[in-house]
Amino acid sequence: MRKNLFLATVSLITLSFAVPAMAADLAARPYTKAPAPMVTAIYDWSGFYIGLNGGGGSAHNCWNLIDNVAAGPIPALNEGCNSATGGTFGGQIGYRWQAANWVFGLEGQGNWADFSGSNNDLSFPGWTHDTRINSFGLITGQVGYAVNNVLLYVKGGAAVVDARYDRILRDTLVSRADETRWGGTVGVGFEFGFTPNLSVGVEYNHIFLGDRNVATNFVDGSGYHATSRINQDVDMGLVRLNYKFGGPVVAKY
Repeated sequence: MRKNLFLATVSLITLSFAVPAMAADLAARPYTKAPAPMVTAIYDWSGFYIGLNGGGGSAHNCWNLIDNVAAGPIPALNEGCNSATGGTFGGQIGYRWQAANWVFGLEGQGNWADFSGSNNDLSFPGWTHDTRINSFGLITGQVGYAVNNVLLYVKGGAAVVDARYDRILRDTLVSRADETRWGGTVGVGFEFGFTPNLSVGVEYNHIFLGDRNVATNFVDGSGYHATSRINQDVDMGLVRLNYKFGGPVVAKY
């Protein structure tokens, strides 16, 4: 019996040491913070912007004589067509609003141009016609669709062109007209934002000027003039660089 009492006492002592050790083994694990959600940067196209553009263009011009100086009105005579080509440089300013992926905007653009061309008169041998566009302006609205920092858009509105028309006889200027012509324009563009405030793009525009009766006045001061109905339109491609005022990209979780 003493032996059994001794064994029980030893077991109790052993158990008293084992329990704290087991409790230590069952201590709570250190707390680990859950990973933060992914953050996606969404480019913001909203705000005022200003920029520069440059490129080239071509104006298609067809002349039809309807007044032959002294005899007055006559049946229209085909004088031929020419393409006035050259370079252009200018600037633009505008404002855009973004709603989800849709982007809406208004823009004004003004350009110096050097589009010039000539053709031989088909009805009167020895005569040539020179056509030149010196400048143009566009006032347009835009509708676009953005995928982050890539924007595709269409545009349309009003156009105004400063043009010059010359009649030349055997290398001698005979009559001239300087005209301001109003018309319409449509275009399409692609723009890429490479910083939160800077974007670069390419754009195509077509200007519709239609028919207009243009009286070229004789440069000798005689008071004579010749009137032609001139049909004109313009195609051009531009590279654009814009700076947008405002904050950085918007972070979206």
